Amino acid sequence: MEGKMKVAVMNGIGKMGYEERPIPKVKDEEVLIQVEYVGICGSDLHYYENGRIGNYIVEPPFVLGHEPGGVIVEVGKEVTNLKVGDHVALEPGKTCGKCEFCKTGKYNLCPDVEFFATPPYDGVFQEYVAHDADLCFKLPDNVSTMSGALIEPLAVGIHAVNQGEAQPGQTAVITGAGAIGLVTILALKIRGISNIIVVDIMQKRLDKALELGATHVINASKTDAVLKLMEITNGKGCDLAIETAGTEITTNQTIHMVRKGSNIVLVGYGKTGMMTLEMSLALDKEVTFKTVFRYRHIYPMAIDAVASGKINPEDIVTDIFDFDDIQNAMDSSVKNKADIVKAVVRIK
Repeated sequence: MEGKMKVAVMNGIGKMGYEERPIPKVKDEEVLIQVEYVGICGSDLHYYENGRIGNYIVEPPFVLGHEPGGVIVEVGKEVTNLKVGDHVALEPGKTCGKCEFCKTGKYNLCPDVEFFATPPYDGVFQEYVAHDADLCFKLPDNVSTMSGALIEPLAVGIHAVNQGEAQPGQTAVITGAGAIGLVTILALKIRGISNIIVVDIMQKRLDKALELGATHVINASKTDAVLKLMEITNGKGCDLAIETAGTEITTNQTIHMVRKGSNIVLVGYGKTGMMTLEMSLALDKEVTFKTVFRYRHIYPMAIDAVASGKINPEDIVTDIFDFDDIQNAMDSSVKNKADIVKAVVRIK
């Protein structure tokens, strides 16, 4: 496909702009997707505000966005599983396929992954993207491309629930009701868990958690979260904790909130990466800490859950911005975190 496309680029910290670039050429094993929706992730906002995450440093102009859904407009010569017109969700990480992690199925740990919007690899705030056909998952007719874009964060929540070995009948607590905390509610529902307690300090996010299926919410800015959770559970505590806020306070709270022998899954990234934890209590309770890095083998399961009507990821969306309004989309998402829980950009 010949022609030019519009690309939104980060020109510096807090500065967005646009460039015109050639539409990507499709390799034999790739497809060309016309992007329709892209979710704004917390990592996008972190790069936008700080210019880096750890050792990953933005070199402007840089393209953000790694949560895309769209329509295939061209297929490579070797592609047989997809066709022009198919609606797809894109898994954003291309792995090497040769390392020990790829060969043992833990490809999310591949050291040579090329991941959208992780420097030096551009993201998908643009009109078209070429991507490996094997990483493009066809959406059923009843699943929109907006839902397709939300499969990526949903996959994180499902992976967290899998890591926690969630079982029906358990009581689970989620600390943090941002986008990942909210999709974790959906993931727990897929696993048949109905007793879900969510903790946050922003009431609008807690209201959204109730809307999505949380049975109880705790506003930690107004009450002692641990005491309130023990009251809710009649002093027993929870069977599973999933920490998505990424703070030392909330991580230590999970140690107090769970029963002996429970799993605690750490998902949230803190600002410093360093924490002091109450390990004596963790040892006394013989808790098991699990961690999450992205996801693996999740997209088909997540798409099936959406198509079957078990969950609707669009329910987490609070704001939709047009592609032409990308500066405002990013600025608003940074400055109005109390109200904008999950924003998506409508490219087309």
